[in-house]
Amino acid sequence: MALLVEKTSSGREYKVKDMSQADFGRMELQLAEVEMPGLMACRTEYGPSQPFKGARITGSLHMTIQTAVLIETLTALGAEEYWWGPERALDWGPGGGPDLIVDDGGDTTLLIHEGVKAEQEYHKMKERLVGVSEETTTGVKRLYQMQANGSLLFPAINVNDSVTKSKFDNLYGCRHSLPDGLMRATDVMIAGKVAVVCGYGDVGKGCAAAMKQAGARVIVTEIDPICALQALMEGLQVLTLEETLSVADIFVTTTGNKDIIMLNHMKQMKNNAIVCNIGHFDNEIDMLGLETHPGVKRITIKPQTDRWKVASLHLGKLGANLTKLTKEQADYISVPVEGPYKPAHYRY
Repeated sequence: MALLVEKTSSGREYKVKDMSQADFGRMELQLAEVEMPGLMACRTEYGPSQPFKGARITGSLHMTIQTAVLIETLTALGAEEYWWGPERALDWGPGGGPDLIVDDGGDTTLLIHEGVKAEQEYHKMKERLVGVSEETTTGVKRLYQMQANGSLLFPAINVNDSVTKSKFDNLYGCRHSLPDGLMRATDVMIAGKVAVVCGYGDVGKGCAAAMKQAGARVIVTEIDPICALQALMEGLQVLTLEETLSVADIFVTTTGNKDIIMLNHMKQMKNNAIVCNIGHFDNEIDMLGLETHPGVKRITIKPQTDRWKVASLHLGKLGANLTKLTKEQADYISVPVEGPYKPAHYRY
């Protein structure tokens, strides 16, 4: 179903994938409101005084039911809001950009900082902005880096490190969502599997607890000796990623860093190993290396769930050792040393 641009009676553009789901969405919202008493208390306490009346708030977050509760809470407190696409979300007409940004990973913050370097319009936005609240670990790290080098253009609030966020989202939220995501994506039984959790911060702790509770044998990788000790005291094994590649069934990256699971690691994994990321950015996994590997075949099972097949990666598991061409041999038959070895029209 296509996402078509529509307009409200006031001319505000919006996109809804399937409006027939509105009643179901409202029931989901009502359930979520019970789970978010803090926001509901804000509506009761501050709704009458409308502290955000006239304020323009741009959001750059995952569009979940919980985000919808936040949107309706800010609206109840008097704010105008816009939550659609980074550039569109910053377009508030001739009056300039937003007053506040609710950011996740620094996407909108980065867009404004880069825009200031190139376009006058972004200078107006910067002057109008009161500040930004940042919701995730990696985004907060970026803000501290910008503060340290003097490039941060407006005030920022670190929401990520508040207890309610770091525990209820990073720890308890991921403890809930990892097994849910794995089962929605693959429907593979977790019990009896070996699960590797890369990183044992709050997110990793939640993921490891979920996998252990589901019956998996959990191995943790860590760079921090304190986090490693915490994992050991929970009865978990702590190894390097390289030590787990031939035995593990599920790999979960939770570090917030980059280049955690690379193509060379994936080549050494078991057939049908599940690789997933619950850290904020997808560059924890070397998707570029996988996508551009010679002979790779991508089979989409469902949205965001793909099976990757590379025939050469399975030969070693079956006791096959391929002969390698020399550079002179490859040149002689006009093929690359690493392949492919047949023309595009050839069918195996």
